[in-house]
Amino acid sequence: MAESALSGLKVVEYGGFMASQCGKLLGDMGAEVIKVEEPQGDRLREYGPFPGDIPNQEASGLFLFLNTSKLGVTLDLRPETGKEILGKLLAEADVFVHDKSPAAARRLGLGYRKLSAINRRLIVTAITPFGATGPYKDYKGYDLNILAAGGGMNSGDPDREPLKHANQQGFIQGGLHAASATLAAVLARELTGRGQIVDISAAAVWFLFQGIMDVPAYFQGRVARRSGFRRANMVYPFQLSQVKDGYMLMIAIRGYQWKRFLEMVGGGQVPDWYASDPRFTDRFEMGRKYADELDERLAPWLMSHTKEKIFALCREGHVPFAPVYTVAEEVDHPHLNQRGFFTEVEGLQMPGRPFLMSGTPWRMQRPAPALGEHNEQVYCERLGYSKAELAALRQAGTI
Repeated sequence: MAESALSGLKVVEYGGFMASQCGKLLGDMGAEVIKVEEPQGDRLREYGPFPGDIPNQEASGLFLFLNTSKLGVTLDLRPETGKEILGKLLAEADVFVHDKSPAAARRLGLGYRKLSAINRRLIVTAITPFGATGPYKDYKGYDLNILAAGGGMNSGDPDREPLKHANQQGFIQGGLHAASATLAAVLARELTGRGQIVDISAAAVWFLFQGIMDVPAYFQGRVARRSGFRRANMVYPFQLSQVKDGYMLMIAIRGYQWKRFLEMVGGGQVPDWYASDPRFTDRFEMGRKYADELDERLAPWLMSHTKEKIFALCREGHVPFAPVYTVAEEVDHPHLNQRGFFTEVEGLQMPGRPFLMSGTPWRMQRPAPALGEHNEQVYCERLGYSKAELAALRQAGTI
């Protein structure tokens, strides 16, 4: 079997959702990832879904997905013994990933200067809600706070509470971008021979990922506001529209894209009701003033076609509209299954390879570890602790 892209890279991971996401991406590309959990277990183990909705620390769907391809050990970093053991792990590592706040990191002895003294080649990737500097650096932050601070809560009806993105997108993007930045640091080390700290603010990531789209509007005096199923202050259409069997995401930034769609609706030519109306010469004005009227005009055509039919017509006409699929439709989608996107791990179907690599194939190296599953392998076989010492550490609650 071909060597993986990150074969030989040694990673130690300590933390929750964002650290787990980062470590998973590196591990599934071939890095050796040792996941360090508190003796009572990562809090992700408390999150479902669970089989039969019965909580089980070893059966959390979220934990099982985010922790493939990892060795798992337990370790309490609060006592000096725990810090000493972590130091031994990091002395052999290339990358240390954690998602503790700067204050918590200092208390646990995870500051970059201290860790770089152990291993000058070590790359320390710290993923936090608000970064290592600034007035919010030590604030707690959940996915909801990350999205709000990063400009990701401008969705929903303007007369109701804002809507957050589905699942834990703030955490997911924080971990994903941390993995990318970590690989950039690995490349830099090839040139300098030195490690560095990679400081990831999940709120800043979300702003760059999503909120930056609104920056040009700010400079033009247009403030983004919640506007239901469409995006405010944008050309028409920039919205979700109902069709015969669900919804389509309709975004046509370029004029030629919009014209091609109108020609589909008009059977080969732009409908007269549109072409002859001078109100429809400015698409920003259309979005601000006449969007509801245009929705009514398009509704008969949209409601007479399925999303797959519309999608096929749009692909043929190079119009960037896309169907909105349910989870069941995604799982059964022929394109994703043709690519082998989904994979089965110990009877559980989950998303698999995010992209194809012909030379160094992506693959899950192993299922997520049980709590403390690899304590003996890592502590005894690698670090040289005897089984008696391991038992004593377990008795003391250190592992």
